[in-house]
Amino acid sequence: MNQHANANGGTEPLLELRDVTRSFAVKSGLFGPTLQLQAVRGVNLSVHRGDVLALVGESGCGKTTLARMLMGVLPPTEGEILYRGQSISKSPLAERSRHIQAVFQDPYSSLNPRKTIGSIVSLPLRVHRQGGAASIREETLRMMDMVGLPARFFDSYPNQLSGGQRQRVAIARALILKPEIVICDEPTSALDVSVQSQILNLLTDLRRELNLTYVLISHNLGVIEHMATEVAVMYLGRIVEKAPGTALFSQPRHPYTDALLSSVITPDPDLGIPTIDLGVSFPNALSPPSGCAFHPRCARALDRCQRIAPPVTHDSKGTVECHLLDVAP
Repeated sequence: MNQHANANGGTEPLLELRDVTRSFAVKSGLFGPTLQLQAVRGVNLSVHRGDVLALVGESGCGKTTLARMLMGVLPPTEGEILYRGQSISKSPLAERSRHIQAVFQDPYSSLNPRKTIGSIVSLPLRVHRQGGAASIREETLRMMDMVGLPARFFDSYPNQLSGGQRQRVAIARALILKPEIVICDEPTSALDVSVQSQILNLLTDLRRELNLTYVLISHNLGVIEHMATEVAVMYLGRIVEKAPGTALFSQPRHPYTDALLSSVITPDPDLGIPTIDLGVSFPNALSPPSGCAFHPRCARALDRCQRIAPPVTHDSKGTVECHLLDVAP
């Protein structure tokens, strides 16, 4: 079955965000007033079974806050997050963790150094009381084998493993409860380049074998292009463009997406390290610009961009939040 076609076929989303906002109270100096920082501002997203939805944007755009809400670590300030049509805020954390798991950026800091690999991978089974000692050990070894960890590592400790092996441990632990959704937060950025492709290929194989759905957060556009079926581009807490991965990389429609793609590192060492050529730095989230939040950095900004928030355009190519679509030929 074509999973990507399923995502556009009108079926009920596996995961859905409706007008999700997350605010934080921030003190402005020792005697200053408390200000509200909106890290995520009215986000609408849907993720269908089998999708790999990638969230991309500069540091501070709201990706990690959004991921923490999807995992249930943070509740939304406004809006709701639905899993199979039901609000996840109404589900106990233990029940939610059976369906939604996460793989984090640094495999070493996310693993208890005092526990053996077998104990780490089997912990979710023991917490949820999924069988006796013998069956838990058998299932743990099966999952270790599935992610490419030999049985001899069962009694080893994290510091005896390489970075790539530790990330395989984290993946095995996330998958042992057979979740439907896995949040992958920069799953390869802490690894050597030579190991990154191995972990990406593993995640791709596991998605196919276990019919998993991924929400992938990454700064690495090469990783996103390799894995994503859908890409959502975040800027200052908003989704400014969402499209199928192939379409977004070949024909970006938002100026910010275009700037991000032009900053991708190329294999030519003579070109140096690229920068996002957007003039001024990322705006202050405590005091976002009026109108379109991107207009101070946009070379194509119109007069109305400074005054009026852009409409959200939904069409066959995806979703874009930009005034320029109104004047496109």
